[in-house]
Amino acid sequence: QVHIVESGGGLVKPGGSLTLSCAASGSVSLSVLVIYVARWYRQAPGKERELVASITSGGTTSYADSVKGRFTISRDNVKNTVYLQMNSLKPEDTAVYYCNADLRTAIMSRNNYWGQGTQVTVSS
Repeated sequence: QVHIVESGGGLVKPGGSLTLSCAASGSVSLSVLVIYVARWYRQAPGKERELVASITSGGTTSYADSVKGRFTISRDNVKNTVYLQMNSLKPEDTAVYYCNADLRTAIMSRNNYWGQGTQVTVSS
């Protein structure tokens, strides 16, 4: 089985920075894991889940207008890990952040996976 696990969330003051990590793990060898595209979503209380950033296997990135210039998504294919560097954080960035990825292994066809989420709170 393949599991997606987020980490790096926490409490930060406005203007501060955080880096989130999204790592793939499982009971089968991950050396043949292929991540076609990875995404970061977030969901604030009372609001719908929104896409904030994505990155393809070729390294092409995209961002929501609300985070452009402040957030950077990247990936390390050797470590099977995706990152979200968040700078100049604002209170409105407060949300649960979720990692999502389309991936496959040597024994499983391409599928979509969600992490359990990590809380980011921006407050003074």
